[in-house]
Amino acid sequence: MSNTPDTHSKAIGYLLWIFGFTGSHRFYYGRPITGTLWFFTFGLFFIGWIIDLFLIPSMDNEADQRYRAGALDYNVAWILLTFLGVFGVHRMYMGKWLSGILYLLTGGLFFVGVLYDFWTLNAQVSERNAPQRL
Repeated sequence: MSNTPDTHSKAIGYLLWIFGFTGSHRFYYGRPITGTLWFFTFGLFFIGWIIDLFLIPSMDNEADQRYRAGALDYNVAWILLTFLGVFGVHRMYMGKWLSGILYLLTGGLFFVGVLYDFWTLNAQVSERNAPQRL
C-alpha cells in the first residue's frame, strides 16, 4: 500500500465516466487536453470512452501522486463544478467568494469561466491545499 494520499476517488471517476463521452472524467483526473478532445469527439467516437473504463485505476493513481491533499477535497470541488459550476458554488467552496458571486450573477461568466475551471480546478485546489508560508 502506498503512502500517497488519496486525493481523487475511483468511484467519482467511474461516475463521471458514465458521462465520459463529454470528457468529464479526464478533466477530473487532470487531463484537460484529452478531456477537450473527448468532449468534441464524443470520447473519440465512443472507442476511447470504452477503453477508459479500464484506464481509470491508473489515471486515479497518477492524480493521487500529482495533486496535494489538504483541507479542500477534490471530489467535493469537482462535484460542485460539474453540477453547479454556473452558480459558482465550487469557487465559494474554495473560499473564492468574490468570483463565486460573480459566477452566480453571470452564469459562470457566461460559461467561459466554467470551462476555464474544468481545465484548472485540480491546480486551484492543490494551490489552496499548499501549506501557508510565513
